[in-house]
Amino acid sequence: MDLDELMKVRAEYDAEMRRDARPDAAEARVERVGGVVRQSVPGLGWNGVLWSDLDEGTADVAIAEQVAYFSGRAAGGESAEFEWKLYDYDGPADLGERLRAAGFVAEPAETLMVCRVADLAALPVAPPEGITLRVVKDEEGVDLMMEVHRQAFGTDRPRIRQQLLSMLSNEPDRIEAVLAMAGDTPVSAARMEMLPGGSFAGLWGGGTVAEWRGRGIYRLLVAHRARIAAERGIRYLQVDASDDSRPILERLGFDVLGVTVPYVWTPAA
Repeated sequence: MDLDELMKVRAEYDAEMRRDARPDAAEARVERVGGVVRQSVPGLGWNGVLWSDLDEGTADVAIAEQVAYFSGRAAGGESAEFEWKLYDYDGPADLGERLRAAGFVAEPAETLMVCRVADLAALPVAPPEGITLRVVKDEEGVDLMMEVHRQAFGTDRPRIRQQLLSMLSNEPDRIEAVLAMAGDTPVSAARMEMLPGGSFAGLWGGGTVAEWRGRGIYRLLVAHRARIAAERGIRYLQVDASDDSRPILERLGFDVLGVTVPYVWTPAA
């Protein structure tokens, strides 16, 4: 895409996926409070700020208001931890510094990338030898995905497990979760999250256990999800790409829209 098209796509992404975002789970709530759009959810769901329209005069007040709001959840037994998802084109220019001053901790930056589904759906990708795909439909499949994540990323992800189970039970049309299997052994896992009538679908996960990397499995999982997106009439795929994933996605035709940094606030022990 040329620069003009990328700016139009970014504006569409910001409107649909951030400013006018819909909840990512049946039990979640999204609301706009002043210059901030936030999501809150009971249990293990994702809590955080999706979008903001702030300047030097309003940023500190908005930050303090969100800290107070999420801190107040602790009184009801809910998690007070939340994420402020900052994009490098958000204002004011020193918003990241203000978040750090308020006690937020920056996690590794990710590159916001996007590609037209039409450019990906016809990718001629055959499974590597010995690999088959398994679409995840139940708790057993979710637990296999979590095992892949443990091996690939070195962490447990209880929030992701809960989110997947909720979506498969309550809104199965919003998710395509898939495993790459070597016989009976899961070696890679990924998912795609969609909204009915939306222009964008998000690609998430994409973790492959170490001994199976470099064989084209990540590319295979992108192509599989692109074909599903094309069947649903979705126009763009979006990824928050790690440094490892970005080169692969660039070779597949993804373009950069910006850089996003998760700033996480955790209450003092």
